[in-house]
Amino acid sequence: MSRTISFRPSATSNTPRSKPSILVIMGVSGSGKTTIGQLLSAELIYSFIDGDDFHASVNINKMSSGAALTDEDRWPWLEILTDKIQEHIQQEQSMVLACSALKKSYREILCVERELVQFIYLKGDYVTIERRIQSRESHFMTKSLLQSQFDTLEEPDDAIVVDIRLSPLEILESIRGSLPLNAGPDI
Repeated sequence: MSRTISFRPSATSNTPRSKPSILVIMGVSGSGKTTIGQLLSAELIYSFIDGDDFHASVNINKMSSGAALTDEDRWPWLEILTDKIQEHIQQEQSMVLACSALKKSYREILCVERELVQFIYLKGDYVTIERRIQSRESHFMTKSLLQSQFDTLEEPDDAIVVDIRLSPLEILESIRGSLPLNAGPDI
């Protein structure tokens, strides 16, 4: 089931629109991408897309069985997410995308227009995230894959970095404080 939430501006609005913002919430599994992405998209009145909803069933089965995805497994998924980003840009609609984006090469694929795409890295240590994964229910990513996520992770040097030990509302406040002042509703 897809968790794409979409808000469209009024057709009668005469307010000129600024360029759309694409905010990519990234980090390893269990860092809080979906939770923070949904909160941020609701506050900014942006569309929300959870990248996990676009994994091929073969990839979900692979991860559910404890096997890590390879680059070859991820390329088609990243292409789908890139298409979603491009669609939002073409429609001049801002969005928040929850996506692991673990490697620099993955982020380069997603960054279709540098001035419009901002990465927000939810940074946490292994023990904190392992504890979160153990308490999660009904998610295909198993605890056994967490180390492979950390092994694959290439921390970004051009992202907003937020410590996940903060509460969700504190994380949201930190992100909002790091975004340009004009980040907000497209309406």
